[in-house]
Amino acid sequence: MRPTTKAAAVLASLVLLTACGGDDDAGADGPDEVTVGVIPIVDTAPIWLGKEKGFFEDEGIDLEIETTTGGAAAVPGVVSGDFDFAFGNVVSLMVGADQGLPLTFVTNGTSSAGVEPDFGAVLVPGDSPVKTPKDLAGKTVSVNNLKNIGDTTIRAAIETDGGDPEDVKFVEVPFPEAPAALANDQVDAIWVLEPFMSAALADGARAVTYNYLDMSPELDIAGYFTTTEYAGKNNDLVERFSRAMNKSLDYAGDNDQEVRDIVGTYTEIDEPTRAKMVLPVFRSEFDEASMEKLGTAAVKYGTLKNEPDLDALLP
Repeated sequence: MRPTTKAAAVLASLVLLTACGGDDDAGADGPDEVTVGVIPIVDTAPIWLGKEKGFFEDEGIDLEIETTTGGAAAVPGVVSGDFDFAFGNVVSLMVGADQGLPLTFVTNGTSSAGVEPDFGAVLVPGDSPVKTPKDLAGKTVSVNNLKNIGDTTIRAAIETDGGDPEDVKFVEVPFPEAPAALANDQVDAIWVLEPFMSAALADGARAVTYNYLDMSPELDIAGYFTTTEYAGKNNDLVERFSRAMNKSLDYAGDNDQEVRDIVGTYTEIDEPTRAKMVLPVFRSEFDEASMEKLGTAAVKYGTLKNEPDLDALLP
């Protein structure tokens, strides 16, 4: 081989190696800016803790957290590119996939506490005639997003208790506004998660059903997701985000007090109320069996048209 030809071959090899390994060097020239959409509830405490503890910075990620009202709002935010990742409940992603949106979870986010009291419940005023889930038939119940995990699991609880799951009027009210809606008699019942559940209970509300538990004690509620296109083009970044997020989940699971403290930085819930909060389980692995049960219920109650393809949704 002539020298010039040999030099050209070496140069071509270097270019090829650089092209093949480009994603592996992501963040080498400075942190990658990543925007994540989350709901300001106790479920998302791990990502706030992870940012505070520097877990994302350690992975070369400059994390920006933006708040949303729920998974139904987070999905279009990710699809449009407003968010790189977002926190969304599993039904939101099932619905998105059912509509042909290319979405995939990258990590778990939060799971049911597994025992009563759970960290979310359907609440009524203390003097309400509603005593059990079946009594919600004929009533108006608030959820943060319609045709989603809230109304799906509530319908299941009503039917299991012998009531008519279709004889319920659901209205959309953001979690922070739900306790006031209940106090002002705008609705008969509210579905809320912590920290708003404890605040409403402190004001005299009463739990009728812990609807996540009624579905499954192992129920995975939500996780962090992106589009399949984004994941395919940013393999290394997704891996680094997942590592930081899983480290955040593990840390939150081992540090209850820090979870309660961090919630006070992104909500207006006071310390006495935060001290009473029921915390969810934070784990990195998904429980596929409970997700299958939830997907079947979502089809039954018209939230989904088709059974979800969990192999495509889960990491």
